[in-house]
Amino acid sequence: MKFRFTNKTLLSAAAAGVLACNLAAPHVTVLPLLWAICFVEGICKIQGTFECMSNIQLWMTPKRDFTVFFPMLHIVILGSMQVSDLLATHLMYHYHWTYMHWFVAGLMMVDLLVITVCTRHFRVVKKFPLFGIDWLGGLLWALLLLEVAFFFCYGDWYDWWNSPVIRVLAAVIVLTLAVCVGRMLHVRHPFLEPKMWTYRNLLPVLALITLVEAFLATEHVLEEVFYEDVMHYEALVSVRLDWLILAGAVAGCLFACWWMHVRRFSYLRLIAVGIAFLTCYLVGFYFTLSADIHISQLYLPVACRGFAYAVLSATFMVCLEEIMTFQHFFQALSVFNMLHMVVGGVLGAAIYTEAFSHYVSDNLARYGSAIDHVPSGCSAPFALGEYMEGFMSRMMEVSIKQIYGWVIYACLFLLLLFLLYDAPIRRELKRMPYWRKLRKEIADSFKGKQDAS
Repeated sequence: MKFRFTNKTLLSAAAAGVLACNLAAPHVTVLPLLWAICFVEGICKIQGTFECMSNIQLWMTPKRDFTVFFPMLHIVILGSMQVSDLLATHLMYHYHWTYMHWFVAGLMMVDLLVITVCTRHFRVVKKFPLFGIDWLGGLLWALLLLEVAFFFCYGDWYDWWNSPVIRVLAAVIVLTLAVCVGRMLHVRHPFLEPKMWTYRNLLPVLALITLVEAFLATEHVLEEVFYEDVMHYEALVSVRLDWLILAGAVAGCLFACWWMHVRRFSYLRLIAVGIAFLTCYLVGFYFTLSADIHISQLYLPVACRGFAYAVLSATFMVCLEEIMTFQHFFQALSVFNMLHMVVGGVLGAAIYTEAFSHYVSDNLARYGSAIDHVPSGCSAPFALGEYMEGFMSRMMEVSIKQIYGWVIYACLFLLLLFLLYDAPIRRELKRMPYWRKLRKEIADSFKGKQDAS
């Protein structure tokens, strides 16, 4: 796209697409059409973000040092996410939910005005035709991603394997994946080339980002249940935590930049630091969750979450750039973002939703007998409704803590693996040879003796 169109054309198209989608979304009542609008707006958002940041990359780092660029990029991305959430919550509370769409549409109008007046068409190289692009392959991978997202998002609603919809969708996902892989292996210029998957350490990076996103999905399931059903926070109360998340994210990006660019320390240890802060977030919530706390007691855990998310996101992208060539970097970045933005989050949310349903039912069965202990000889009427409301809140609180406990175990296990892998003794101990190699050395020595005799 950059070699075919000018910067002004790409920025104008992205802004116009976001503008049109935000104007259309409030008036759409057909769900598949709304999905299509969100899909187009996502393309425009990513295209516009990439075009903006690639244009100012040399201003931030004249040597194209990605240990500077990716932390600064995530300050913009993560900061925009939190500011957007703050704006949307306040506009919906004081006015109407459609005002956020109107606000974004107004911003895009200003953006288009600035682009039209202050920029001009400019080409660095000769215009390239859009030739040799596997458009069908790209659509197939996008379709696979949509199917996976639908599977995990609506699996609980359809009751998982008890529903024919989920069973058929699972078969369709396997079929779509087979078509994508088959096309990748037989097309001359596939959307994702087979050689891209052969780079060393690519699969571990993809697996790690999926695990981290699954851990962080507690924000969208467990925290929301706690805020709304246990603490009964209004939207304007819980959104105050976004300021702490924003501060933690900015601090995490700056820390990652200092670690990788200034000090040139190990990326592996920086990932361990990020996982350690992620563990601090989980442990902080586990020991803090209670209906009797003040919201200020959650400031430190959510700040740790923002710090961990920023550090890990920036570091994983730098690691990806280090292990890939320019030819395959953007293909790997595409897969990375599929797992980073969609698969990891929906997978974790599905697991936590199912676990929450299980533990709530289990705790109700275990402690429900307490409801039978109603004072019978008391002349005053017993407030059963108030008692039940408090009882259900306690059951949900206990269930959330149980799930946080299991996630802490998983996160600690991952952190322990990193600490053991990076232990100094591993670099000092002599590697044990394989038995096959020892046998070959002994056989060669006997053969040498026979030849000498």
